[in-house]
Amino acid sequence: MTASQPTAAATQSVEAVVDDIHKGAPDLQTLLRDYPISPPDTTSPRASLESFMVLMSEASRVWRDVRDAFRDSGRAFMSEEEKRQVEVVRLLISKAREIFDLGDVPETARTAVGVEIVLQFQEILDRIFLPPLDEIPGERAGSFLHAKEASDLPERWTIPGTSIVFQRSDATKGDLKYLVSRETVDRIPEDYESVKLFPTRSDKGEDFYEYYIYTPGYLVAPRWYDLILAGPDWLQNQFMSQAYWQWAALLLLLAVAVSIPVMLQRWNRWRAVPLSDVHRRLRGFQQPLLQLIVVIVFRYLVDEQINITGAPMIAIGTFSSVVMWVSLAWLAYQSVDLLASYVTKNPAMPTASLDSSLLLSAFRLFGLAFAIITLGYGATRIGIPIYGVIAGLGVGGLAVALAAQPTLENLIGGVILYADRMVRVGEYCEFEGFAGTVEAIGIRSTRLRALDRTLITVANSDLAKRKIVNFSRRDRFLFRHTIGLRYETERDQVMSVVRQIHTYFTGHPKVLDQIALRVSLVGYGAYSVDIEIFSYISTSDRDEFLMIQEELLLEIGRIIKENGSDFAFPSNVTYLGRDAGLPGMKRGAAATQGADKAPLRGDRTDDLVDMASEA
Repeated sequence: MTASQPTAAATQSVEAVVDDIHKGAPDLQTLLRDYPISPPDTTSPRASLESFMVLMSEASRVWRDVRDAFRDSGRAFMSEEEKRQVEVVRLLISKAREIFDLGDVPETARTAVGVEIVLQFQEILDRIFLPPLDEIPGERAGSFLHAKEASDLPERWTIPGTSIVFQRSDATKGDLKYLVSRETVDRIPEDYESVKLFPTRSDKGEDFYEYYIYTPGYLVAPRWYDLILAGPDWLQNQFMSQAYWQWAALLLLLAVAVSIPVMLQRWNRWRAVPLSDVHRRLRGFQQPLLQLIVVIVFRYLVDEQINITGAPMIAIGTFSSVVMWVSLAWLAYQSVDLLASYVTKNPAMPTASLDSSLLLSAFRLFGLAFAIITLGYGATRIGIPIYGVIAGLGVGGLAVALAAQPTLENLIGGVILYADRMVRVGEYCEFEGFAGTVEAIGIRSTRLRALDRTLITVANSDLAKRKIVNFSRRDRFLFRHTIGLRYETERDQVMSVVRQIHTYFTGHPKVLDQIALRVSLVGYGAYSVDIEIFSYISTSDRDEFLMIQEELLLEIGRIIKENGSDFAFPSNVTYLGRDAGLPGMKRGAAATQGADKAPLRGDRTDDLVDMASEA
């Protein structure tokens, strides 16, 4: 507001302006009945100002009638007709809010801030003089000029003696709007503080805005406000545009709102973890759902009951919106996760398959994307330029892509494992010296449980490149044994053993005799006569194969025993014989034989004994 004021002869009060407007403007009740969603006429500075003053004049009249009637009735709650009248006041104020350019106000607080701006602006107009209507550029309210018709209007018009500016906005599809400029909107709280001590001219000395911010409820104080009025006088003292009782109620509600989720979190820590996977995921719903309910109730009590306004309201609105959208994103992720658990646990789908494991990973990726989209939308509602942030990420897109390359590679590796069906959850496989049962195939890695119960984690990209031996994919088991018979077994016994084993295998229902059944003598080993038995067993279950193999081996042993033979075992045979000696020793040997034939004499006995000892 400027210090200079126009003279009374050149200006007129708001009350007189409103009377002039009502003389030429159509009936407001008729307009609201016939065109309830029609916007106010803002096609010229005069139309915008007249529209605002007519709307707020009617809103003030209806508000005073409802408030006085409820206050004098003695009822605990308003009647349905009174509630309807309050909604009419809401509608009028919301239409008056369209006169202002609120682009700089966060969207989360735009509604509440808009109400305050409307009421403050009304009080400012009630305390200043306005120029005659015919001196304001443009046609009267209700003309709805087209952009071409208003081409001679100025871009800006300022109320004389003030800093209140009506500025022309960009025309869209022929629409023309003269709105109270953003700079003026920013100054309205300061202007109101400057003029609020001056007397009003059109509403019988009552400050609509002051009543609104210092009383609970919306526009009409509820009956419980009488308890506050009956309390100590200091409760009505004011600090930062709030009464002391409002600050006390806000702190109490804030403490309760924070303590409820914290208590739930601690209670879940003390409780036993459910064994059911679905029940565990249902428990995961509790925290985000409770936070969402708490923040909605908290916001309702703060806005509709305590009626916090001004800067505290903007801070509370922004913070509560952040908590609400984070809770919604968390709830969205938990919902998709629960759906994934339900689908994978469905009896129609095998739970121990790669399909269900990959489906679970796909659901989680979808849930994460859904949560991120929810957060992004919430950020735009709060006022964060998320689209600008996304566009800015394009500058560092290359670095992000390089950093995410291992993750993307593992993700693609998991898709390859699914597409090629190399392994599935529950299958036993071996690769490069590692072996185990596949427990889970995730987004980044695959986990295997080894025979010694250790857990092996392999990146999907590495596993997709390695040679994998999948033992669980065998359609039949190979039965191949070499039986060693003792060398004492006769020829007829060997052939009888071969024929009887072949006959038994041919008649067994699980032996695939039509494919590669072979029972034959294959050679003579170091200590046994070897018979090879080669066949396939018609089963893919290892436990069943071991039982059939046990049965076949026992029958082979019985056949061998019945044919008078036995299994060979490692042994060595030692043959003893006289050695002829070396060729050079033949002459000495002959002389020795001649000496042996010669009669022994008594004097030679000791010598022969010595020779025998040396020999």
